Amino acid sequence: MRKNSIAACWTRLLAWAAVFLLLSGCTTLVPQTMALRTGWPDGVPQQVELAQVPFFPQADYQCGPAAIGMALAYSGVAIDPDALVDEVWLPARKGSLQVEMLATPRRHGRVSYRLAPRYADLLREVAAGNPVVVLQDIGFIGSAWHYAVVNGYDYATGTILLRSGVQMRQRMSFTAFERTWFQGGHWAMVVLPPGKIAASATEERWLQSLLGLARGGDVEATVQAYAAALQRWPDSLPAAVGLANHLHARGSLQEAAGVLRTALQKNPQSVIVLNNLAQTLSDLGQHAEGLALLDRADDGQSPFASEVRATRALIEGRMRP
Repeated sequence: MRKNSIAACWTRLLAWAAVFLLLSGCTTLVPQTMALRTGWPDGVPQQVELAQVPFFPQADYQCGPAAIGMALAYSGVAIDPDALVDEVWLPARKGSLQVEMLATPRRHGRVSYRLAPRYADLLREVAAGNPVVVLQDIGFIGSAWHYAVVNGYDYATGTILLRSGVQMRQRMSFTAFERTWFQGGHWAMVVLPPGKIAASATEERWLQSLLGLARGGDVEATVQAYAAALQRWPDSLPAAVGLANHLHARGSLQEAAGVLRTALQKNPQSVIVLNNLAQTLSDLGQHAEGLALLDRADDGQSPFASEVRATRALIEGRMRP
């Protein structure tokens, strides 16, 4: 009897230990889901579904082109996901890398913004009408990387809605979704028209994303994006300089000068603003005013001192007979 009692006791202890480990494992694997139960993001509705997000079922291994195609189409780009295969899909890997996923929308005049790795930011974007492209590990044994589009959620039932694979409306629990999502570092991105800013964007991270858009070569889209950023963060010096640079690049010199004059009022000691405004005014034929600004920017310790010297040489050369 005693041996049986000891065995039963050990069985109960092991059972409780298993339950404890299981619960501990859930908390460790899905900490953000656990946090949502007691700290739902402020201002975010508890149920959203973006039913207008188009659905492109994926071909073999080609979840990347399908996911980016859905996000691009929703942002207003007329696109055939098959046409994206060469841009996104790497045959040798039978998949798509995140760098290609971020770069492709920029070639179509759209802003790619990588979200901070937070569940709350993903929910905030969907609530703002922005479907979110996510990277998941859906493998049961070993990793199986997969891109899908989150287009809805329901807090009451704890459900995430996705356009995924060949499923137009896949439902996953908050917990199951995070288990697939955290393996890739909670990687997520949105694709937006240049005049719209991500709901969860910070000034620094958003302006970083605009550098990528600028490298895509669409000057008009870049101008729109910087103009929207400056409207959102009116005291942002990098946004003002970026907007002025791209206005200058498209030949809108008067507009560029206007942006720089406003920036100079807010940042009267900025060497880069003084230098850029001086060159823009010289480009408009106002050489003397440009040189006067360079006199204010003449700081040998500035990291832009060489640019100031080059601009002065340019203007003085234009003033010679």
